[in-house]
Amino acid sequence: MRRDVLTTNNLVVVVALLIAASWAVGSVQVMERNYKLQKQINAKNQQLKLAELETATLRFQKKYYQTDEYKELAVRQRLGLGFAGETALILPPNSKQASADDANTTFKRVGSPTKATNTEQWVNFLLGSST
Repeated sequence: MRRDVLTTNNLVVVVALLIAASWAVGSVQVMERNYKLQKQINAKNQQLKLAELETATLRFQKKYYQTDEYKELAVRQRLGLGFAGETALILPPNSKQASADDANTTFKRVGSPTKATNTEQWVNFLLGSST
């Protein structure tokens, strides 16, 4: 039995299978590592794009804060100043009842529009009526 099982050919096949199995396991481990690293790269790229967008937004805000338009609005809000001949209308705050009514207001359709048939649309078009 030992002579049939422990031949040189069988040993070569076993060694080859062990090498192939270790190569397959190593390949899977490398692919898993690459996948994790790619996820990290994607997350970093997303963070980079977000930071670039925030930087661009802050640049635009900085430019806006340096404009005369913003300065004028800031003076109007903080100091209550205005142009010559301009009058400001200051309204009292809403009452509790008015605020509650605004919060509870829902928009309802008075009537649903009826869809005209194709024939009615053609007749309206040919006769020039807008209904």
